[in-house]
Amino acid sequence: MKLCKICHKISATDKDHLDCIQKLSIESEAEDFKKSLPEKLNLSNNNELGVEVRAILEHISKDKDSDG
Repeated sequence: MKLCKICHKISATDKDHLDCIQKLSIESEAEDFKKSLPEKLNLSNNNELGVEVRAILEHISKDKDSDG
């Protein structure tokens, strides 16, 4: 038995928990998606979107740490 490197709880398999690994992978993919969202939508050049929609999309694409 050893500790899972992700959740720091005891792991009976001497490896990290599979659900912890999957959760970390999903969070990483979500961060990558959030970082690429403005580029995909081309927010700075897209004047067809309403002000409200652009504000929502910019808010979604912001980093979690800046939400405070």
